[in-house]
Amino acid sequence: MEEEMEISSSTQATESSSSDIVSRARKLLFRRMLVGIKDGRFFLGSFHCIDKQGNIILQDAVEYRNTHRSSPSPMEQRCLGLILIPSSCRTSCHVDCSIEEQLSLLKFQ
Repeated sequence: MEEEMEISSSTQATESSSSDIVSRARKLLFRRMLVGIKDGRFFLGSFHCIDKQGNIILQDAVEYRNTHRSSPSPMEQRCLGLILIPSSCRTSCHVDCSIEEQLSLLKFQ
């Protein structure tokens, strides 16, 4: 009987923490997000979703990368549309939101 209580209370704690994470992720939906990856490229797009493994999908994404040529602009860009960024490649992630929201998102990690 005591074991069943412990299991149900730990399940409720897990469910409440996961629902908290889901609600915070929902607040990010359709916000502009800038994601940096290991090879130095950046992707700017609207946050569409994130899975349990931490892979991020951006829609209407634009890729920015450094050019080593002597061009007028040091950054080259191209439109990509809908992309998936694996968590293993990601180095940074910034969301366009207020300071209060940014502070609350620090707990999201």
